[in-house]
This record gives sequence, structure tokens and C-alpha cells, in this order.
Amino acid sequence: MILTIAKMDGYFKFFFLLSLITAVTAIENGIQLSKVDVIRHDLMKVESDLVQRLNIPSTMYDSDMRKKSVAMIIEAYAKFGIIFDDEFPNTREKHLEPLQSLHIWARAENILRNIDGLYTTFRRLQQASIESHLPVDEETWKDFSETILFDANASILTALYQVFDLIVDEKLYASAYQEGERTICNDNQSPQQLLYNLYNSIAVTEIKGYTMMQFSWLLLKLYKNGNFTEEIRLTKSRYEARMAETSQAIQTAMAFASPDLWKCDPQHRGPETSTELNWFLQSYVVHELDLNEKNTCGQNCAYYSYAEVNCNPKDAYCKKQRKCNGAVYNCQFIDSDMWICPAETSSNRRYNYIEYENGRVLGEKGTCSQGTTKVDSWWRWLFWHCSYCVCSCDQQDRDSDRFFNLRKVVADVESNKVITGIKFVKVNKMIHIQIEQGQLLGSGTISNVTEWKPVESYSIYSDGVIEGTDFLTLSWHQRAIDLDDLKAPPGHLLTGVKFRKLGAHINLEIMTTPFNFTTGILIKPDTQSIWHGNDNTDATWENPRTLLKLDRPDKSTRSQAASIPDSKHDQYMMFSPSDLDKDAGQSTVPFIDTQPVAPYPRVPIAGAGIYHKGRPGFGGYIAPKLKTYNFAPHLHFEHFVFTPLINNKSNNVITLPHIN
Repeated sequence: MILTIAKMDGYFKFFFLLSLITAVTAIENGIQLSKVDVIRHDLMKVESDLVQRLNIPSTMYDSDMRKKSVAMIIEAYAKFGIIFDDEFPNTREKHLEPLQSLHIWARAENILRNIDGLYTTFRRLQQASIESHLPVDEETWKDFSETILFDANASILTALYQVFDLIVDEKLYASAYQEGERTICNDNQSPQQLLYNLYNSIAVTEIKGYTMMQFSWLLLKLYKNGNFTEEIRLTKSRYEARMAETSQAIQTAMAFASPDLWKCDPQHRGPETSTELNWFLQSYVVHELDLNEKNTCGQNCAYYSYAEVNCNPKDAYCKKQRKCNGAVYNCQFIDSDMWICPAETSSNRRYNYIEYENGRVLGEKGTCSQGTTKVDSWWRWLFWHCSYCVCSCDQQDRDSDRFFNLRKVVADVESNKVITGIKFVKVNKMIHIQIEQGQLLGSGTISNVTEWKPVESYSIYSDGVIEGTDFLTLSWHQRAIDLDDLKAPPGHLLTGVKFRKLGAHINLEIMTTPFNFTTGILIKPDTQSIWHGNDNTDATWENPRTLLKLDRPDKSTRSQAASIPDSKHDQYMMFSPSDLDKDAGQSTVPFIDTQPVAPYPRVPIAGAGIYHKGRPGFGGYIAPKLKTYNFAPHLHFEHFVFTPLINNKSNNVITLPHIN
């Protein structure tokens, strides 16, 4: 028997129309619902259909009609359950692992686990009933329904309100995002993504609980006196009101939570986690005679702010060490005589340490496998002191790592793929951005199969390669890198990245592409994608880009403490030699972090950036970051503003929602 809406009970009519109005209004306003909201609306449709079909007094059912109606209810919820279970497998433990040490979450998870257990029983009974092809076991289903609704030890309603209290009264979401900020090093989720996964987990369990309760009321409606109209109405109003306040709580928490995803230091640094710009900028011991064409000692070391090295025959050490094939800058005099410990031939250093006669040591003094070399300054004709200087060498040869790839790196947008991960890699002495890509699916999900797109492993000596177009060469006068956070416009996702030359700086640009959240389809990526970056420079008149300066930085890998981000948007850094006293100036700092940055589970990305992390007194690392997509606008219950739903929870007094 199917009744028209006009013949429905007044309360049923109100809430049935409310569900329709909610969905229709969302569509009219262009709101693209999250996956959990979509499945919730599907559930409401199942319920509304059953309410219409069963809206007759229980006294009118004979035995045969009742069994057919029970079978109809079981089949309807079983079909929904198949779709629901496929869309929302139980991934709570994997996705919410960062919250395991949080006491309030442990309490919530215990409650949710109990509801999950009952739902598993519910689904197993459905499957057994349908697969048996036997008449419905009415007593089993009546017992289950009465347990769900009336057993104090298995009360779904009590359990759901306990979770609700943890969210609203004890600020579960606020505690979770604070924990996410604190434990980001142990996770691959941004705090905002962690909150969204938490909300999804709770919302999914709410749906499970609500499904079992409404199923039970509809089933008992066939056996008891009365039609349980009020009970079904109260169950629905309680559910909608809880979700409205829960949605408000998650919206507030997500507004404060950071979408940034970055990688912390690994337990052990190695070639797979970081690299450095070897033989780029390094301190270099050189005699005055080698710094001028006249081979004189008429100036002092500080005079040579720029010079080229030409070994003088009178300076035996110049030819003994690896020559600086380039220019030297910022020369200084430290002391006349020294012992130099040369580095091993396989090393990227010139010197392990330098010890002066006055006791000053540059670098970490230790054993010297190559043996020390004594180097002395001298006087010429009693008037001029011919000194050994320490300068910064800009090593311009084939061994130098000083190149950055300028070619764009774009996901296969023609195959509807977007960027899901990012990392820096060094290939052929060139720093590249490598991307991971995955296929975008509906409701902001990513295909389970992702791949790292191969790097274009060309060399600066390859045919057709043009400096300034294909790659950028660092030098003493061009060694700045900009530190920026770049965010996609609303409705866009990250689909491309590249380095560019902005003045004398390396600068990041991102490509973003519009997409349809519901269908997961990129919108005209060939024509609608846009490149954008931060064009601000340190020469801008208003609010110029500011320098993040390192204070006497040691070699980056010597820090025993974990690096922490210390840069801000709209800053820049200069690649420079490490500190003389700490490292003999033998490393170019900061280093480059080469760890992959990719969220788990994979989600769409809505921005990228470059930042610096480190500790005071060390070079630290230049590293990439991502901004995970913000799902908050797709959490829909805030669209209708309800009056406070629970005037007295202990007495279960519920007020009707008021639509603004």
C-alpha cells in the first residue's frame, strides 16, 4: 500500500519534506555535498519510501502481509548496507592513529566500536535472512529490534548521546586538532585532514546507529499496537539536531586547523632524505699573490671582495690543493700560519679542519688521514705582509651542484589526474620537483593507485637545452630562494608546479585546475588551468619580501634536535657557506630535504609551498609543503540553522527544528 504525501501523518510529512528541501536547496545553491552527506540523503530516501509504504495501523496487517513487509524492510536496508559498506570501509584505526594517545578519543572510540559491533550483527542477520530463501524469522528480528531500542546495556541512543557530549561539551574536535598539530611528525595528515577523517568516522557510526534504530521502529510498528509515529519522528529529529551541532563544531575546529602538510626529520639522515649543493659555495684558503695579476702583496685580504684565482709559482700550496675554478668573494685574514687537514679525495669538502698557530680551529678537529700541511704567510721586503686569506669560492665547474630545473611539472590532467604528493630530487646535479599523481574521483576522493611521475633527467649539456629557459644556474649574485605558501583559488586543485626565475631569486609557481566536487571531473584543464605565484620581491616599495638569515650555521646534519619550521610566507633565504669556526665553511647551507610529502590517506591538494626548517646555529633544510583540500564547505548540515534541540537530555525533551 502506497500513500501520497498528502495522506501522510503530519510529523512524517514535515520531516519528509525537510529532507527533500535540504537536498533541493543544496543543489539550487550549488553546494556539492561530501560523500557522507550524500549517503545520508540516500538513507533518508530509503526511510521516506518505507514510511510511506508502512503508514497504516498495525492492526490492519495479517500474518502473510506482515511477513512480506518485514522482508521488504530487511531487503531495503540490506541494499543500502551494501552500498554503505562499500563506500565506507572501517579505516578508523589507520586514519586516526595520531589520536591514540588522546584520552577523550579513547573514550569516544570505545563507544563507536560498540556501535560498530551491533551494526556488524545487524548486517550479518540481513545477509543470512536474504540468502536463506526461507520465511523471515520474525522472533529473531523482534528480539534484535527490542535490544537496539530498549536494552540498557545496548542502547544506541545512549551511546550516540555520549559521543555527542564528547564533541560538544568536552570539545573532542578542538582536542583532536591540537593533538594533530603536536603529532604531525608521526603522521601523514594535515591537522585539518585529520579532523575531517575524525568527523567522517563519527558521522559514519552515527549513520549506522540511526539506521538500526529506524529499522527497529519500522519493524516493531508491524507488531505493536500503535504506529510509533512519535518515536520515529523523535529519532529523526534527534539525529538531525545532533548532526547540526556536530557540523557546527567541526566547522569551527577546521577553521582553526592548519591544512599544511610537511615532513619532519627522519630518524637517520642519508642520501635518500636530503642532499646538498656540493661544490657550490665553500671557504677556500688562498694567498694574496694568487688574487691579482701583478702578484703583489700591496693590499690586505679584505681588499679582495671579488677576485679570480691564478696560482703564483711562489705559492706552493695553491697547486697542491683543488683550485677554485671560478671567483672568490669576501676574503678575510684570520692568522698568519696554519696547519691544514685536507679532506679525502672522495669527499665534497676541501678541508676537514684548519688549525692556526694562535690556537683557533676552523671546523671539527680530529684525526687527519691525509696528514696536515703547514702553510705560512711571510713578509716581503719588510714592508708588505704576504698573507694567506680565507675567501668564499663560487666553484663554477662540472662538479658543482648549482642548477634548478625550470621546466613545468604537470599531472596528466587529460586523464583526470591531480597532484597527490611532491618531493625535491637531484638528478644530474640539478634540483627538480617531482610529483606523485592520482586519478580524481567523486566527492573529493583519489584512486587507490598513485604513481610518481618520472623526472626529466636531462643535463645542462644536452642538445637544445637553454640556460634561463630550461634551467637556472646559481651563483654568488644569484643564490636566493623564495619561501612562499601558495593556495589554489576556491574550487581548484593543484595540478602543476615549477621553479621560475624572479629577479635573482628562485621562485615557486603552481598550476591549479577547476573541478566538480561531486563528479570528480576536472573542468576544461587545457583552457581553464592557471599558473600563479607570489610576485613580491625584496625590492618592492611596500611590504617587501624579507630575508630569513642564518646565524653562524653549522652543517645541517650535525643538529641533534629535530628541525622545526621557522620561516613565514613572503620571505627568502640565501644559499651560503657554513660557519667558518664550526665547519670550516665547507658546506653550502641550507641543505635540500628530499623526503616525499604526500598525505595518507591520499586526498586532493589545494596548494603548495617552500619553507625552511632547522634549529638555531645550524643550516637547516629547504623543503616542500602541501596544503590539503578543505572539505569543510561540503559538510552540509550548517545550511539549516536549528534552535537548540535538547532542552533536557535526561528527560529526552526535544524541540522541533526551526528553519531560518
